[in-house]
Amino acid sequence: MTPLTTTLITGSNAPLSQDHTVEITIKWTSAPAELDVSCFMVNTGGKVPSDDYFIFYNQSSDPGQIVRFQPVDARSVAFTIQLNSLYASDLDKCVFAATLDGPGTFAEVQGCTITAKSAGGEIVYAIIEGKEETSMVLAELYRHQSWLKLRAVGRGFNGGLKPLAESHGVTVEESASAEPGLQEASHPKAEQLSAPIQNAVPVASAAVVAPTPGPASAPAPEKSTINLNKIDLLKKKVRISLEKKKIDTIKARVAVVFDASGSMSMLYAKGTVQRAFERVLAVAACMDDDGEMDVWFFGSKSKRMPSVREHEYENYVKRVYPKPKIFGGLGAGNNEPDVMKDIIKKYTVEQPNNQIPTYIIFFSDGGIYETPKISQLLVDSSKSSIFWQFVGLGDADFGVLEELDDLQGRYIDNADFFALDDLDEVSDEDLYDRLFNEFPGWLRQAKDKGILTH
Repeated sequence: MTPLTTTLITGSNAPLSQDHTVEITIKWTSAPAELDVSCFMVNTGGKVPSDDYFIFYNQSSDPGQIVRFQPVDARSVAFTIQLNSLYASDLDKCVFAATLDGPGTFAEVQGCTITAKSAGGEIVYAIIEGKEETSMVLAELYRHQSWLKLRAVGRGFNGGLKPLAESHGVTVEESASAEPGLQEASHPKAEQLSAPIQNAVPVASAAVVAPTPGPASAPAPEKSTINLNKIDLLKKKVRISLEKKKIDTIKARVAVVFDASGSMSMLYAKGTVQRAFERVLAVAACMDDDGEMDVWFFGSKSKRMPSVREHEYENYVKRVYPKPKIFGGLGAGNNEPDVMKDIIKKYTVEQPNNQIPTYIIFFSDGGIYETPKISQLLVDSSKSSIFWQFVGLGDADFGVLEELDDLQGRYIDNADFFALDDLDEVSDEDLYDRLFNEFPGWLRQAKDKGILTH
């Protein structure tokens, strides 16, 4: 017997079959920005009991494993719901929503479809006409009499994440240290989400959440917090690129190297280097074997900086290296061999490890002239577990880096290069896809040649 397919229109509903589980898939064909899809597991008051019941890419399940989140690909996600457990719980319904992480509105989202599929059939809801908002409640899985139904909602929210979260009992607190331009409610990158206790009164600013008065003998439970900072939001995009490249299970030692020569002064002053640092830190947060990213700066000389974890991202560049100095500091020149020697020393002499790869992201604005020394260092390190990803900044002369594919004498090809006219104009998705362009191929060669033994 062919399973039954039920088609919904906005505002309609349909009962779920009496199955143990249902998979709800949300997919879209195109969008003006990344879609962040989430599930609010709410009580009869329409509020999440605690932050554990806000399910999204950075919190993939609730404590009871009733709802589980799984990215499918770059334009679809899936939620698996244990129906018996949901019905037996104190929860009233699951609300599925999406927020655009960037410019545009849902009027520009194409092909958005919600499908609830179980052994007994499937329910399909296609959003024919998007709204002029940046967030939308897509559908609700709710109690009805002795079982559960799915309702097609298609209701938008102006302002993005903030009103969407507050409407389900989540307080959005804007970070006081966020960069200018990131504190708008429609752009969640600098926001922190916190889920108050049950029946708490939502507030629109970073005020204290006051619980509803209860019996005098009952102490108010503590408010728990989900910190959704810039690195958290970038990590989702990193994971999508890793999955596309089929290296999402790879662990590596991750390091970043920043050109600090005199010609980089403007990029430091504009905050471009800090923003690049944050984007790479998200890579380390997803891939690094111990959660720390190693950092180097170089000019005429080089210097190792303190390793950093994802929660230490704010103002890191300014804290550890306030600005490139033409006289003093690391000098005005470009001495790539000096920093490359120190990197090789750290990972092959001080901390050798042939079981996991070392992935180096190396930023330079050009002026590269030490061709023989750089070439020899790449040849020498081609039998080690180090992969060099060079990134050029601006329209400049990158010398030997532009000829890496033709560099002879290496055991395997251990380096890649691409240049960007303006790093700030490149989307996160494009940057991550390009960063992982040749790394997967190197991983396969390194394992085949015995460089990596795990």
